[in-house]
Amino acid sequence: MINVAVVGYGYWGANLVRNFVENRNCKVVSICEIDEKKWPALGRKYPQIFLTKFYNDLLDNPEINAIVIATPVSTHYELSRQALEKKKDIFVEKPLTTKSFQVQELISVANENKCILFVDHTFEYSPAVIKIKEIIDSGELGEILYISTSRINLGLHQSDISVICDLAPHDLSIIFFWLNEEPIEISAVGKGFIRKSIPDISFIKMRFVSGIVANLLLSWLSPIKLRRTVVVGSKKMIVYDDTEMMEKIKIYDKGVIVNEPNNLNLTKSRLTYKTGGITIPVIETSEPLSIAVNHFIECVKTRKTPKTDGRNALRIANALELAEKSLHTGVGGIFKKC
Repeated sequence: MINVAVVGYGYWGANLVRNFVENRNCKVVSICEIDEKKWPALGRKYPQIFLTKFYNDLLDNPEINAIVIATPVSTHYELSRQALEKKKDIFVEKPLTTKSFQVQELISVANENKCILFVDHTFEYSPAVIKIKEIIDSGELGEILYISTSRINLGLHQSDISVICDLAPHDLSIIFFWLNEEPIEISAVGKGFIRKSIPDISFIKMRFVSGIVANLLLSWLSPIKLRRTVVVGSKKMIVYDDTEMMEKIKIYDKGVIVNEPNNLNLTKSRLTYKTGGITIPVIETSEPLSIAVNHFIECVKTRKTPKTDGRNALRIANALELAEKSLHTGVGGIFKKC
């Protein structure tokens, strides 16, 4: 049995605790939460779990095999490093850190101590996202032309990171997973309206060597919640809506056909607009976070490299750095190969 401890019991920490408690291959033995006002409710819900506000209680406990880190992003690097140096496997909420040099250091420390470094890019475990990957790889959509994403809502405003670092990791990890390709250039614009120093809306553009372009809309300042991605191919198109319960993926048999010039008009190509039907594929209804947790426990037991490991996190950190820099300077940047 794998003994697990969780540090941080906020919004996502609560989801993580629930999923680890429900997993039959591990046991949550401790939760570290500095806000003692949460303890009474925690104690009633999980009476069997030891509560503490001291992180060292987790680090110094030889019976704890793995630590789950669900704290503010600004604390991830230090908490992760301390755990790895104590030879604890770690599961870290996204993003691992927003600085690529820190990610590289954590990769090195994990390798030195032979520890599992798992980053919670949850959507790479989503049955819907995996299904779209299969559709893209099958060639059903034809050549991928562009991808457009909208991840907007009213809040939640973060105090230590911008909307880019908060929301973009989801879409970046999804796009990199689908395309199996890194961008060659990233640029961004945005602005902080509620807190002037922290951007709460941003538009990110990425260009890939294959010719694909991707655009990301991110916002904490929207009257509606959208979690929508459009993938446009030369043959078909996909709309992926993560807010849908049953019909997350819709495949549209739509497109533009370019007809060669005929004998009557040798200079102009004729365009035909194809408007076919809509296909809704059947996908699993398993919770992505549950799948991610199960994969992490499997990696801890077998010592295999996680699907979302440090190298995966490094690509995200590189992209976040470029987007943040572009937002402040107005100049796009060249992506560093991982």
